[in-house]
Amino acid sequence: MKLTREEVLHIARLARVALTEDEITRLSAQLSNLLDHFEVLQRVDTEGVPPTAQSVTLQGVMREDEVAPSLSPEDILANAPRREGDCFRVRAVLE
Repeated sequence: MKLTREEVLHIARLARVALTEDEITRLSAQLSNLLDHFEVLQRVDTEGVPPTAQSVTLQGVMREDEVAPSLSPEDILANAPRREGDCFRVRAVLE
């Protein structure tokens, strides 16, 4: 499907994009090529194929929680520029 210059300009206006003459020519060919690919996809027989958001089933997305040792407060605060007890000391943001 060959897009006309006017159709490319209309798409550019909808996208709020200014195009030079070279860009119009280049995008006309590129967008036309893209639409040709969609026409090929339209011919694919999808009868009996249920709509889906994933092409493969998701398995093992969530891992099990495992208890693991953590760092001590001393190790965590070792490089803190300022500290107060077992906490980071920061400047007040709100007065």
